[in-house]
Amino acid sequence: MDNSYFPFFILFAGVAVVIGMIIGLRINAFVALISAALLVSLMAPGEVADKIARVASAFGSTAGGIGIVIAMAAIIGDCLMKSGAADRIVQAFLKCLGERRSHIALSGSGFVLAIPVFFDTVFYLLVPLARSLFRKTKKNYLLYILAISAGGAVTHSLVPPTPGPLLMAQQLGVDLGVMIGIGCLIGLPASIAGLLFSVYINRRMPIEMRHLPGEEVDEAPDAASARQLPGLFVSLLPIILPVALIGISTILETRANAERAAQVREGDLKDLNGLYATVSAAQDGPLAILQTSLPPREGATEASVAAAINATLVSRTAYPTGANLSRANLAVVEHENRKVLESALSGTVLARHEWKTPKREASDFGQLYGNANLALLLSAFLAVLLYLRQCRPGKIEFSGMIESSLMSGGLIILITAAGGAFGAMLAAAKIGPAIEAIFPASAGGGGRTLLFLGFGIAVLLKFAQGSTTVAVITASGMIAAMMEGLQLGFHPVYLATAIGGGGLVGAWMNDSGFWIVAKMSGLTEMEALKSWTPMLAVLGTTIFIMSVLLSFLLPLV
Repeated sequence: MDNSYFPFFILFAGVAVVIGMIIGLRINAFVALISAALLVSLMAPGEVADKIARVASAFGSTAGGIGIVIAMAAIIGDCLMKSGAADRIVQAFLKCLGERRSHIALSGSGFVLAIPVFFDTVFYLLVPLARSLFRKTKKNYLLYILAISAGGAVTHSLVPPTPGPLLMAQQLGVDLGVMIGIGCLIGLPASIAGLLFSVYINRRMPIEMRHLPGEEVDEAPDAASARQLPGLFVSLLPIILPVALIGISTILETRANAERAAQVREGDLKDLNGLYATVSAAQDGPLAILQTSLPPREGATEASVAAAINATLVSRTAYPTGANLSRANLAVVEHENRKVLESALSGTVLARHEWKTPKREASDFGQLYGNANLALLLSAFLAVLLYLRQCRPGKIEFSGMIESSLMSGGLIILITAAGGAFGAMLAAAKIGPAIEAIFPASAGGGGRTLLFLGFGIAVLLKFAQGSTTVAVITASGMIAAMMEGLQLGFHPVYLATAIGGGGLVGAWMNDSGFWIVAKMSGLTEMEALKSWTPMLAVLGTTIFIMSVLLSFLLPLV
């Protein structure tokens, strides 16, 4: 077999194991995903001694990213249900919009909340409301679940400061304000299309809410009077608090990154002659890299030299920083590369930059309280206090409630982490480079050809390795290389949105989001594949169509 196609054989083998074990043999998803991850890792390149260890490492990395959040979300959900807070919120929804439009409220909430907050966190926060709505209405459970995704998945893939669209904007040279504006403009009709599909599939697949593993079977407190329920603000506080903390942190980080404090200013160049003398003597290392980028000494000015150095600072791989910069903000990339240059050049040649500006210090503090783990922990604390105030349980009852909540979250953590490990092993099998080899940079073609190509590459990458963020970042990097010197005829923001749409299509069992939605909502694997997967395909395809249409109707050039 041609080695260039072997990664696709590995992908096929992994897919066959997952589908065969889960659907064919009815084996628990955790066992199937870990088995597939081990098989893929054994077949993928790498040191023999690391082939099993890297599966465990990827599993631990995924679990470390979502474990605390899922556990806290499980506690929040149970407390909101048992205290009557979720029912109070549902009553407010129904009063404002009516029962027939409650799914619109869930979708709108997901659309807005997923701008500063990861989709996974938004789903954790809103799924208790979907479950409580079903308890109230006794119908449309699948519609409520899909409505959350119809709103949240769109902004997660299109609107900064979520990492995927943020890095797409940076790689394609799109202003963040334009990316946010066009992302919302295209995302709105996509969300509406997702909602319409959700209404359709809900009629075709009427699904009743199932109790999660470890969840106690309780009747909905329909008989409770409004006076027995907590107030609306108190009920909303466990949901509003983490969103507010994460949102404020995001705003502070965006302000700090906008300073681009590590960029070289003209005043930072203390001695041009000394700079050229030092660089010209370099045989290797960072100064040799800088040597090839500087303009000729004759006629060079502080402005031209600063511009040349800054052009190298944005590279994620040129300098030996020792840090993984693949998904880092450009301000951070410049900071890490500037540190390398400052270590190789004396302060009399290149001044030391100030990184810890007041805005950066505020951002660093925001990263503390805006961390999703702490934000959800604080939210869980509030939800528990609300439960204690409303229900006044005994010590045994309270302990049992917390334990049952964590039991319901434990299996979800295992399955989600296993899905993350499977996706990581597919990445280790070099699926991405294999797909990239099919689409060389010379195949760019005309401007609108890149729209179709970017969308298609993102779809392939999403299906192959599961992560929307990885898919859109990789695809945008490839398209950025293809568009050099090409007259697009439209603003490159449409390339970013087309790629973002492609990153939603092809979601299945190697996507950790698939397992979060399926397990947190109680859907079976087949139900999720028949509903959530095609709904995301509708979202992604609508985004792509809108991107193409607006590239003609509103080219912005």
